[in-house]
Amino acid sequence: MEIIRFQAHPFFVHCLPCIIKCAKILPVQPPRQLETLDDLLAQAGHYSEFCMRNSGKMSPTLFLIGADGPLMFVPASLADETEKDAFATTCRLLCIAHAATACVMALESWMKTAKPGEQFDLSERPSEAFDRQEVIVLMGESRGGQKQKYLPIIRSGNGKFFGFGESDMPTLDKVEGRFAQILPPKVPDNEMRLLAQTMLQVTGVSVAKPGRTVRLPRTRR
Repeated sequence: MEIIRFQAHPFFVHCLPCIIKCAKILPVQPPRQLETLDDLLAQAGHYSEFCMRNSGKMSPTLFLIGADGPLMFVPASLADETEKDAFATTCRLLCIAHAATACVMALESWMKTAKPGEQFDLSERPSEAFDRQEVIVLMGESRGGQKQKYLPIIRSGNGKFFGFGESDMPTLDKVEGRFAQILPPKVPDNEMRLLAQTMLQVTGVSVAKPGRTVRLPRTRR
């Protein structure tokens, strides 16, 4: 069994400090209709490459297929543990509010692994490991189970993004952690959806129809 440990990439600490100020939900503009978890994973992969080629980095992003179509959510910042917890909570509320049938969490991360027979040092942070690897991790969920996709980041000598490499990482039956198990275990009813929508509005995240860019009210910017 290969042991894997991830750590969120630190680049995002330089963004605006308040998650309420800049968090937004964006309508996904797919090349074709998104219907399944595999479709959503492919879309997340395309978006990841677009971000990396244009800026050399990728913000943590949630993709979901909801009752009204696909959406994506990008937080303002993940500078500390509080903001990371807030992002995870907001993602779970969004999946309930939109009755999501599938979701994908995309994160730029450091990864380290231990091969069979090797001792895995849990005290060492992945970002500090000598053999660390920079990857985009796509963690997908649907009612049928979980799927993951790993996109190893290849950079040229000057540090610029060159492309994604091939990954031989196995698919895990279950992933646990702050950014896992985002999809609710049961299909939410109308009462649960309304409650989640209300909670999102209180925190400044509006629920909108596909095709609109959701921005926060001026009082919260």
